[in-house]
This record gives sequence, structure tokens and C-alpha cells, in this order.
Amino acid sequence: MRATAEVWGRLVAAGFRRQSSYRLAMLAGLATNVVFGFIRASVLFAAIDSAGGSLAGYDKGTASAYVWLSQGLIGAVTLTGIADIGDRIRTGDVAVDFTRPVDLQTWHLAEDLGRAAYSLIPRGIPSVLVGALTVGLALPTAALPYAMGLLSIALGVTISFYCRYAVNVLGFWLLDTRGVRTFYAVTSSFLAGLYVPVGLFPDWLHAVAAATPFPSILQSPVDVISGHVAGADAWRALTLQVFWVAVTCVAGRALTTAGRTKLVVQGG
Repeated sequence: MRATAEVWGRLVAAGFRRQSSYRLAMLAGLATNVVFGFIRASVLFAAIDSAGGSLAGYDKGTASAYVWLSQGLIGAVTLTGIADIGDRIRTGDVAVDFTRPVDLQTWHLAEDLGRAAYSLIPRGIPSVLVGALTVGLALPTAALPYAMGLLSIALGVTISFYCRYAVNVLGFWLLDTRGVRTFYAVTSSFLAGLYVPVGLFPDWLHAVAAATPFPSILQSPVDVISGHVAGADAWRALTLQVFWVAVTCVAGRALTTAGRTKLVVQGG
């Protein structure tokens, strides 16, 4: 047990160090977050003004909190997909990974948690501070929403990883997963509530989003930490996130097991 925890810690630290080497990319990501934060806030504020000051439970303060918290989290939960695993499947390097004494899915999850933790420091937190200092945010004054929000963020990052992992291991059958990853990035970003809150969706689209894990990746952490959902509703959101962690983890493992039997390494 102690050795397992030590390996986990080293993998998380490796993911953290690896991400810290891309400092210019982090600054570029921060600049992009800030620009799109102002654009999204302007659009939502105009919609709220047109609706008479409140829209689907959001006023300007809570809408601003939604925009800037989601901009701060987008680097950590990263809905755009990852290519490392898919590339290693395409090149056959994954055959070497299967010989390592660490489970493939767990290994990449640990590294992704380290990556997500680092992205919050130079990109996530400054984005939220920019929003707080320029537009203002309506945030809770109690400590509990923030404690629950941190747990919700960790669960959202985990669900996001398991989804991206499942998309990448489709490479056992497709070899090149770029098309699937692009479709995933577009679909997940929209249904996760990145562009507008899921609560603003029409009923039929809200039902579609609720049937997917995507709102639990971004919308739920933002709702919990901003206090948009509180009490029993917040605990319900966390419980749903745990459910999607289990579902997406099992789906990724099943795909890995099935794909391993299809693996053919050419030239060696």
C-alpha cells in the first residue's frame, strides 16, 4: 500500500513538473482566458439586461462568477482532448507501456491530476482574479462551498480525464483518432456549459446534456464553488459526479481490455 501511494505521488509530481515546463504556453492560455472571459461576460450581461435583470436564476453578479470561474477551470479540466495515449497506440509504443508495473489508465490519470493542479496556479487563479477586480463576482462568504468546490473540481478533472482516455483508446480500432477527438472537443465543450450555462438550454437540450457526463466536468464545479447550488442540491451534484467517475472509469477499462487483444505492433 505504501509503495503504491509512493508511485502515485511520483506520477502526480511528474505531471506537475512536466506541465510547469510550458510557461509561455501557460501565459498564452491566461491571455486567451481573459479575452474570452470579457467576451462571454459581455454577451451574458446583454442577455440578462434584455431579460429584465435576471435570466434562468442568473443576475449579473452570479453570471460573472459563472464566466470567470469556468474560464479559470478550463485549463484544468481541458475539454479539448489529449493525444499522448492515442499517439502511443498509433505508433505501437503502448506495447511497452503494457509491460510496466503500473496500470495504464491509473498511470495517465495520476499524471493528468498533476498537470491539472499546476494549470490552476499560473492560469486558473489569475483568470478569476482578473474577473473579480474588473467585473466583480458574486461568491459565497461561507467556507463550506469552497471546500465542496475543491472536491467537485477534483472529481470534474477525473471525469474529464476518463472521457479523454476513452476517446484515445479508440485508437486500438481506428488508429488515427484526430476526427473523434475533434468531435469530442466540440460536443463536450458545448454540453459542459462552457459557452452558456446548461440551465439556459431549452428543455430538450438540457435533457440531452443531463444524460452525458459533460455537465459534471465543468458546470457542476462552477455551480458548487459559486454557491449557485447549495445544501442538498450541492451534495446531489457531487454524488452525480462520483457516479460519472465510476461509469467513465469502467468504460475506459473495458475499452482497454478489448483493445489490447486487437493490438498489432508492426516491425518488431
